[in-house]
Parts: sequence; C-alpha cells; structure tokens
Amino acid sequence: MIKHHISDKLLMAYCAGTLPEAFNLVVATHISLCDDCRARMAGFDAVGGAVLDQRVAPVAMSSDALSATLRKIKAKTAADDPEDSPVGQYMRDPVLPGPLLRYTGGGLEAVQWRAIGGGVRQAILPTSRHASARLLHIPAGTAVPDHGHRGLELTLVLQGAFVDESDRFARGDIEIADEEMEHTPIAEMGADCICLAATDAPLKFRALLPRLAQPFFRI
Repeated sequence: MIKHHISDKLLMAYCAGTLPEAFNLVVATHISLCDDCRARMAGFDAVGGAVLDQRVAPVAMSSDALSATLRKIKAKTAADDPEDSPVGQYMRDPVLPGPLLRYTGGGLEAVQWRAIGGGVRQAILPTSRHASARLLHIPAGTAVPDHGHRGLELTLVLQGAFVDESDRFARGDIEIADEEMEHTPIAEMGADCICLAATDAPLKFRALLPRLAQPFFRI
C-alpha cells in the first residue's frame, strides 16, 4: 500500500505542464503505480479543462482537420509503436514502470549503472538541463551519506525500501525533500533498494569525500 503521495502543488504543476522534464518523469512514474494520485490528477485535469472552456475563445478548425489527424496516426512507424519497438518487449518489467522504459532503453537489465562508492550505483537519465533524473541502486543495509538540499528532490521507490529520519518509504512511495530537510536514507535489509530521484540543484553533503566526488557524479 502506497503511503506517501505527490503533493497537490506538484500534481497541479504536472497537469499544467510547468515542471522540468526530470520531475515530470518522477510524477508520471508514481502516477502509474498510484490509483489515488491518478484519480486526483484526473480531477485537476477536469478543472483545468473547465477553466479553458470558460476563458479561451473557440477557434475554427479546417474542414479536413479530422482526416489529417487520422492520417498522422496511421503514419506512425513500427518503431514508434511500443508493442513493436525494442522497448515494447519490456512493457511488463517488474521493477521499472512504463514511463521509465523509454529513458532506460528497456528493462532493468538494460540500465547502464555506474558505481559511485559504498556499493551504491547510479544511472543518469537523459532529461532537459533544468533538473536531473537518475536511477539509484542501493544495496540492502547501506546508508546514503548524510545530506541536505539546495532545491527540491523527489525520490520514488521502485524496489525494496529505505528509512530516514522522517519515515519509511517502500515501492510506490515518494519522498519530497526541500531546503529545510537533512537526512540519511538507509536501505532496509532484504531486497536492494532501487529508486528514481530527481533534483533541480546539487545536494549538500556534510562529509568531505562525497563533496569531493560530487562534481564527477553530478549529484
């Protein structure tokens, strides 16, 4: 059962299209796992549509608008079709939800991990420069160095669980951390913890070694 959800503020920004791509990816992935947030998002979309209906004047469409749209749909190539593309082979990946698959190029086995110390691995995902997204693989029982935040960090658990000073987070749970939060996440014993994390500013590490490594690992 998912206990930690997307805030209304983030959901509304997602619906309005004002979030950076990295945050959009985290929100979309969480929504794919969370019935509650998916229903709330539908409500915000409905409100947004009603506002547009009231405030935006109708625009006349060309007589062939429908047929032109149908032609574009039919013109989609097989590579664009999830069922026929290499990514489509992993649509039922047990760890990575659908929104992540086009960013990793396939299932979990396709992720290009890079060691960043202490047994922790990461894979930086291709998103716009306004924020960064990465997959983190944290061995069971391992702690991530104590750190604070210069901006916003969204962390979504995809496998296993972690605990910190605020609570416990398992699959589907999302932790929202801002400048006021400092914590030391620790992966629970049992399964290794795999998370999707997005940040819009570098983290603030207390220890010297993480600070020295920070520019190389882009965290």
